[in-house]
Amino acid sequence: MAGFVLGQGCAMQALNAMVADIARTDIAVLLIGESGTGKEVYARLIHRLSGLDYATLTKISCATLDPGRLLGQVRDCQRAEEEGHSAGSLFLDGVEQLDVACQRVLLSLLPDGEPNGKIGKMSARLISSTTRNLEKETEAERFRRELYFRINGACLRLPSLRDRKEDIPALLEHFLARHAGEMSKTTPVLNSETMELLMSHSWPGNIRELENVAKKIVAVGDAHVALKDLQAAPLGLPLVNGGPRVTSLKLAARAASRQTERELILKALERTHWNRKRAAQELQISYKALLYKIKQTGAQKSESDE
Repeated sequence: MAGFVLGQGCAMQALNAMVADIARTDIAVLLIGESGTGKEVYARLIHRLSGLDYATLTKISCATLDPGRLLGQVRDCQRAEEEGHSAGSLFLDGVEQLDVACQRVLLSLLPDGEPNGKIGKMSARLISSTTRNLEKETEAERFRRELYFRINGACLRLPSLRDRKEDIPALLEHFLARHAGEMSKTTPVLNSETMELLMSHSWPGNIRELENVAKKIVAVGDAHVALKDLQAAPLGLPLVNGGPRVTSLKLAARAASRQTERELILKALERTHWNRKRAAQELQISYKALLYKIKQTGAQKSESDE
């Protein structure tokens, strides 16, 4: 399926098929997935397949949104339509982060009984994304139930990379070739030991993390050096029956514990948008302890999160 997100697994094939059908309509779309799973990629794909690729896709980060800015974006869409242009698509990134005031404003722009994703009388395509379970957010009264149903005309759940590891080789090949071309370098060829390491990694940062790793391999020119900080399984360990052999149970337990800590820290940091003080509170540790563990486990902010 040309132009779609790479993926040979059943989950991705089904997702791409659903996108092809939904994109032809103007129904509001809600993209759900962990950070780094490609929600913006799919938002832009839906926009393009909607036949609106000649128009603008306006991305709004809900983390920094206020009612005035939201109304301003809507007025821009209205002006474009009044001038005879398509209003394009409106992409609300991180819709769960809308405060109460913004939720109220957005709800007022979606008339009662409107069967599609149009905002008012405009032709703007409404696409929203979230990393959270909005049903639980509505139960906790952090998100308005009526707004949830308005933006959830069609729900697309993006699988995490750890649930579609069969796609890692093709994704790696794609990213390595792309970044090698951008850097005017030869595309690296990875050996079996390196591939085993990459396949065993849990990828808490999902596709974004994988792309950053591929970019680093190309930039450094040595996979062994580039992957030194990858915590899933150290490179250079002797292999037995195709898997890494760890000679010390204590070392294995320590490595597993550190990897688990790293994943929990990364998830807390992503949820709090890298607000370390809030993340420390969520993890119930001191701010100083969190900074130490970030350094110890290598849970650093990726370039895509800058």
